[in-house]
Amino acid sequence: MNSDKRQFGIAICGLGGMGNWHRETIGRVENLRLAGSFDVDPKRQQFARDHGVRAYGSWKELLADPEVDIVTLAVPNELHRPLAIDAMRAGKNVVCEKPVALSSAELAQMASVADAMGMLFTVHQNRRWDEDFLTVKKIVADGTLGPVFRVESCVLGCRGIPGDWRQLPERGGGMILDWGVHLFDQMLQLFPGDPLVSVRASVDHVTNELVDDGFYAELGFASGLRAHVEVGTSHFISKPRWMVFGRDGSAQVDWGCKGRIVCVTDRSKNDAVPIVTAAGLTKTMAPRSDDTIKEFPLPEVHSDIRDFYRNVMDAIDGREKAIVKIPEVARVMRLMEAVRRSAESGQTVAFESAPAGA
Repeated sequence: MNSDKRQFGIAICGLGGMGNWHRETIGRVENLRLAGSFDVDPKRQQFARDHGVRAYGSWKELLADPEVDIVTLAVPNELHRPLAIDAMRAGKNVVCEKPVALSSAELAQMASVADAMGMLFTVHQNRRWDEDFLTVKKIVADGTLGPVFRVESCVLGCRGIPGDWRQLPERGGGMILDWGVHLFDQMLQLFPGDPLVSVRASVDHVTNELVDDGFYAELGFASGLRAHVEVGTSHFISKPRWMVFGRDGSAQVDWGCKGRIVCVTDRSKNDAVPIVTAAGLTKTMAPRSDDTIKEFPLPEVHSDIRDFYRNVMDAIDGREKAIVKIPEVARVMRLMEAVRRSAESGQTVAFESAPAGA
């Protein structure tokens, strides 16, 4: 334990799958002590006691505990706003699971209370620590591929939406809020200084008519960069997790950071051996010869998700700025709303203004 830093008490509201993940993670973070948890399900209350965790008898009892400095909310999406506001008005700092709220208006209310009460309010955008994302981020930042003109981010499964509250629109169900919140956040983090000017999207209702069970979004940036973001739950053959295309090379990055980088080494040798197809020849799509390209392994990038909670504590004490900032979260929320507007209208939606002269 770092002796020059104070210890923080934290409580979890909602001890389901994600709440239990927080319980396990908190136990491995120095200077952070789990004070207890609360869940409306008696079985999860007993689960807490079975694991040596204090099970508060009510939400009010949790908020009344003076040993609690931070409250982590791992509850269904529609409960984020009221519970976060309750906690901050009770003098607690708040870590909220994603999506932070059901709308930009709800998020604005939450942020207003945080400012009024002087509490730290942040969101557990945990997939900023995904090593596949960080690998792509490094490839882009290092200029490995030359100027990047297109990025594709895909998460495809074949099990449909889980049979719980995630299937209900009033509870914040659907893949835009469930996975889009991660993928859009990652994409905006890759190109932070490049305004997103246009959004065109469509949604799927393959196995669920109430909420989207997949979506497809094309994002246009002021620089000319195009990004493709896709989520699906009825795909029995998947696609690469990431594809990155630059002037001088391409990269494929899959789950587990498997993949490769291929770059051009000699543009002067541009003669191609035509590909013979059933209907004729093509030189345009013929592969380059081996002496003009080179394959490289992906760079190694490692992360520690415990850094999220370390940052939360340091931000409360004024040692650091919060890594996950509410204006960034609000931008992602507005983007998800733009995706819905585009899908409903069948039109491209303007998002942000390009800089003057661009």
